Amino acid sequence: MWIERLLQGLLDTLLMVGVSSLVALLVGVPMAVLLVTSDKGSIFEAPALNRVLGAIVNLFRSIPFLILMVALIPFTRLVVGTTYGVWAAVVPLTIAATPFFARIAEVSLREVDHGLIEAAQAMGCRRWHIVWHVLLPEALPGIVGGFTITLVTLINSSAMAGAIGAGGLGDIAYRYGYQRFDSQIMLTVIVMLVALVALIQLGGDRLAKGLNKR
Repeated sequence: MWIERLLQGLLDTLLMVGVSSLVALLVGVPMAVLLVTSDKGSIFEAPALNRVLGAIVNLFRSIPFLILMVALIPFTRLVVGTTYGVWAAVVPLTIAATPFFARIAEVSLREVDHGLIEAAQAMGCRRWHIVWHVLLPEALPGIVGGFTITLVTLINSSAMAGAIGAGGLGDIAYRYGYQRFDSQIMLTVIVMLVALVALIQLGGDRLAKGLNKR
């Protein structure tokens, strides 16, 4: 019985983290590209847009996840029709992870050698070609590393969300470990979370190293 419950908790955690991280990846990378390319002196210079987008990213990054999750309850109910369970947790997890990952990806994009961009411009490359064939490929190892950090952060946040009714391993640790004073369940959940984080970190580090051509 406990094995089945723990496996279900693991699957719920993987679902929460998987869906929210996928959306964060699909939205965060374009957001990071826009932050970099719209900056002053960049290839799509638009200072006003850059300031607005930067302010939005900073706003959501500055709100602690627990407060953000509570503040988003009406929006969560509107999107998924409930404020309880796995899918209810996906909404705040996604909104928290996207600006976090966008800033990390932005740092990686800004580290690309500006000489490469100037060389591409000198050869007559169009601006979107520079994004696709210079900026993103050169920044890819850093982006992968940043996405790994985002995944680990999401696992931590999903455990917090689980403790207040979102399901997953956090819910099991809180309801059956903390509230019932069952240290064995608590320890088992901790071991599972540590193992999950270690596997993700190891895989992400190896992938980033493999992509690094420098």
